[in-house]
Amino acid sequence: MRIVAGKYKGRNLLSFEGEKIRPTSDKARESLFNILQFEIVGKTFLDLFAGTGAVGFEALSRGASKVYLIDYAKDSIALINKNKQKLGIGQEAVVEFIDALEFLKRTKEKFDIIFIDPPYKEGYYEKVIPLLAEVTNEQSLIILESETLLEINSEDFKIVDKRKYGRTKFTFIKKV
Repeated sequence: MRIVAGKYKGRNLLSFEGEKIRPTSDKARESLFNILQFEIVGKTFLDLFAGTGAVGFEALSRGASKVYLIDYAKDSIALINKNKQKLGIGQEAVVEFIDALEFLKRTKEKFDIIFIDPPYKEGYYEKVIPLLAEVTNEQSLIILESETLLEINSEDFKIVDKRKYGRTKFTFIKKV
């Protein structure tokens, strides 16, 4: 696993062995950031369910001003911190060991771009989406990664795009 483009282009990241964590592939991440390339510079980025931190670190590499990497697995937080240190990243990356739902309820930050890649079969999308209205502004973009293209039932958000990259699917939503 490596950073695809930007300031840290080509730098390798540490990853987990086996199937415990399912990181977004380099190819899917590259495709996602090709879509975001003109929207990322200077923005505040939230990587919810951060896993290895690869998506958040890619956002920093491509010009995001600040990235929040949130996960509730101790192994993931340890790996994210190792990758942060390996890349020489400082305070522009905030790493927090906290449940995603609790983070969304507590944070006072407003995010420009939010990437959400939870364990697929645990029903997190339905729990997270209602909490996003408080942490976004009218221009915020939210990307949901999943194994199937999602439909959402929300009064606050609408789907603005859907993309497929092999087994990875991205659903893009914005405030109504």
